[in-house]
Amino acid sequence: MGDKVLLNLSTGMEDGERVLVAFLVATAALAQGKQVVVWATKEAVRLGLPGQMTGVVCEGCPPLERLWEQFVDGGGELWLCPICLDARGLQEAEKATSTKVAGASPMLEWVDSDATVFSY
Repeated sequence: MGDKVLLNLSTGMEDGERVLVAFLVATAALAQGKQVVVWATKEAVRLGLPGQMTGVVCEGCPPLERLWEQFVDGGGELWLCPICLDARGLQEAEKATSTKVAGASPMLEWVDSDATVFSY
């Protein structure tokens, strides 16, 4: 595995367990010293708004707030697809800490040739 991990997440809180798994993988990669970006597309861009990563999505699962805190504290970044934001009227909405708007070109430049990619 390279030093970079990209997780493409296209599902938001309509499938909280998928969000949970993506951020479990992201925080595990950060704990191993990897650079981690979660590239949010489709409904997942809503996760970049303050207060969206909240709650316990399944019995025995960690709270999303704790995963988000570990993600941010570990240096993870949540990149939001600009086209997906526009499609949902969210381009001008306030964004959470450690988020930025980044499309396919910046994402592909970051991935380069040494990234491990997961898709959820």
